[in-house]
Amino acid sequence: MIPTPKLSHLTSEDYNDVYEPAEDTFLLMDALEADIELIKKLRPSLCLEVGSGSGAVITFLANVLGNSALYLCTDVNMRAAFTSLKTGLANSVDVQPVLTDLVSCLESRLQEKVDILLFNPPYVVTPSDEVGGRGIEASWAGGTNGREVTDRLLPLIGKLLSRTGLFYLVIIKENIQDEIEEEMRRQGLHMAVVLSRRSGPEQLRVLRFSRASDPVPVH
Repeated sequence: MIPTPKLSHLTSEDYNDVYEPAEDTFLLMDALEADIELIKKLRPSLCLEVGSGSGAVITFLANVLGNSALYLCTDVNMRAAFTSLKTGLANSVDVQPVLTDLVSCLESRLQEKVDILLFNPPYVVTPSDEVGGRGIEASWAGGTNGREVTDRLLPLIGKLLSRTGLFYLVIIKENIQDEIEEEMRRQGLHMAVVLSRRSGPEQLRVLRFSRASDPVPVH
């Protein structure tokens, strides 16, 4: 079992402004662990987490893969970007946070370069007027079907992924998985459910998307 990153450097004051790692965070880490042999065989050189929050997930991946890759993460919340940096440092890995909305300031430079793309989005169904904040609410308010933020990133995935790249996405039942799969299919991406777990009233899932229906390393 791969250990969870050290988070003891974070305090309740941090969690006033930054999403505290919860069941969805740990499910995404468990999904990466379940796929870790596949991920290692792909020999990723650039890994990106969108909406990194505490930085726990991108740090987890960096701990496993080591310094053979560049680890970028983005967040619209300045406190979250700084917290992601602190989490990397506390775990002796080099995580490079970028303060931006999704991938806005990176999109043109990362086209077809991202080998591992991670997104645990704000997926909670809320009124649309709760979406778009830059504080902790940005970590959970998903608007209609809990998909308003996710739907802004999905059309970019096919442009960002490298030839053998993998995209991991956390969803709940209310996000309507079939619609997400159809959007990704239009981009030539295949879907697999890596893990599923119930957490209270939520049925969480981690989906994996790739250009190949059975992703294998290309040498």
